[in-house]
Amino acid sequence: MRILKLDNETKRNVLEDLLKRSPNNYAEYEQRVADILEKIRTEGDRALFGYTKMFDGAEIDADNIKVTEEEIEEAYHMTDPSLLAIIRKALANIRTYHEKQRQYSWFDSKPDGTILGQKVTPLCRVGVYVPGGKAVYPSSVLMNIAPAKAAGVEEIIMATPPGRDGKVSPHTLVAAKEAGAGVIYKAGGAQAVGALAYGTESIPKVDKIVGPGNIYVALAKKAVYGHVSIDAIAGPSEILVVADETANPRYVAADLLSQAEHDEMASSILLTTSEKLAREVSAQADAFAQELSRSEIIKKSLDNYGYILVADTMDDVIDVANDIASEHLEIMTKDPYQVMTKIRNAGAIFIGEYASEPLGDYFAGPNHVLPTNGTAKFFSPLSVDDFIKKSSIIGYSREALEEIHTDIEAFAEAEQLTAHANSIKVRFEEG
Repeated sequence: MRILKLDNETKRNVLEDLLKRSPNNYAEYEQRVADILEKIRTEGDRALFGYTKMFDGAEIDADNIKVTEEEIEEAYHMTDPSLLAIIRKALANIRTYHEKQRQYSWFDSKPDGTILGQKVTPLCRVGVYVPGGKAVYPSSVLMNIAPAKAAGVEEIIMATPPGRDGKVSPHTLVAAKEAGAGVIYKAGGAQAVGALAYGTESIPKVDKIVGPGNIYVALAKKAVYGHVSIDAIAGPSEILVVADETANPRYVAADLLSQAEHDEMASSILLTTSEKLAREVSAQADAFAQELSRSEIIKKSLDNYGYILVADTMDDVIDVANDIASEHLEIMTKDPYQVMTKIRNAGAIFIGEYASEPLGDYFAGPNHVLPTNGTAKFFSPLSVDDFIKKSSIIGYSREALEEIHTDIEAFAEAEQLTAHANSIKVRFEEG
């Protein structure tokens, strides 16, 4: 891995380099996505089945688009019992964590008849998109469905692309059944996003779409936002490790490569105050890259977006960490909790040398759907909050309104909204 001295120019170049990875920079795909979405909107199932044949090579129609109970039962038979046990353990942790995020309605009443409050209501129908193809991620199925269930969403439907044989990965189906998906449809790509957003003869329109996907899925979610809500527009994965001379270089290198193996655009960065650690991590990362199964992807990822930045002070390290606002941030320092208190921007923070990033991906409980490309400055991880909406409650008695009605009328008239003022005034007309 390349080692650079951290200064203002290096910082600026790294930040500019990372921003190139944003889905917002892939305008050449937007027209293709727009064309797909328009055909789904106007032609419904006919377009959906046509695109499924074109992109996935599967013959899907109204009779087989929905995964059957027999297919799910077959998936259980095809899943190793030990993996099923692990899925269930992970799901228990994820459920427990997200159930603590639940919000409740509240009301505040006063003796004068004023009632103010907030009504919390779960969304009615949510669509969960799950990628298919060569990579299968049952962990993402759990992470997207569990918070929706904890929020109380009535109907959770899932869309995932089928293989050429018209079947869905058994691990995906088992994870979906365990987590609580209601219906699973065999549809993928931008066309599935369009079906969830607009509705077709086979797939109902949802209120919100969540879940990861390729650039076509990301841009489709961006395009349908407003017709439905979405969780976020996810970019390539990223990890930032903050470390000092006390860190174990082998642990640091292993964790950096855990994200580099995702794809060639993944970002892996070490920020440290120790030149010795920097050299050791670089050597260890190169050694790991030679022996791991996805070595070609790892090498390209590190060449493209891998950095080891050596700073003069830990304060400099923390400043850059907050500017990068990484999806995953690990802290391996002498006093990691003190460093953690100074971190403002990160999707998930891993504290200490035994809290490695894959712990969060699979098992700990917090959600692994996280803000990327610097959006941790203003976005949060997927949570129960993403599956609820809030309504304000306002109730006033005549006595309570009478004390303030002239103030409201004056405010409305100052904005030249006389009908607003009149709406209050008529309630206190004499005679």
